[in-house]
Amino acid sequence: MVHNPPDGYPRITPYLLYRDVAGALDFLTKAFGFRETVRMPAPDGAVMHAEIEFGGGVVMMGNPGPDYQNPKEHGHRSQIVYVYVDEVDRHFEHAKAAGAAILSAPEDKFYGDRAYVAEDPEGHQWNFAEHVRDVSADEMTAAAATA
Repeated sequence: MVHNPPDGYPRITPYLLYRDVAGALDFLTKAFGFRETVRMPAPDGAVMHAEIEFGGGVVMMGNPGPDYQNPKEHGHRSQIVYVYVDEVDRHFEHAKAAGAAILSAPEDKFYGDRAYVAEDPEGHQWNFAEHVRDVSADEMTAAAATA
């Protein structure tokens, strides 16, 4: 059975783990243009849960615990967040100027998007893309075979 989310929330929402949630909030809003919507302090004053929004999508974040780790703690990425933006080249320049670690510069992809990849300070990988052309299923299959 599917339960409806609260009003204003998408049905699928990634939850990312950060040792420094407050620092992640500052970075993600400054470098990538997210808007902070929720900041919940723990009893010690640190941020234990937060939420950011972009284009109707929500990303939740909180602290890792004994059963969960972020990418910097275990040394590899386990997920990628793919975000559609307007004017991906302008978004890239802004993220780079704000200190985002750029893993790949914007380039046209065989599946019709122009995209770049960045990493935040705790190792989460973010792909930002702009859809630039429609690609037929046959064209995509052929291009993927040679990619």
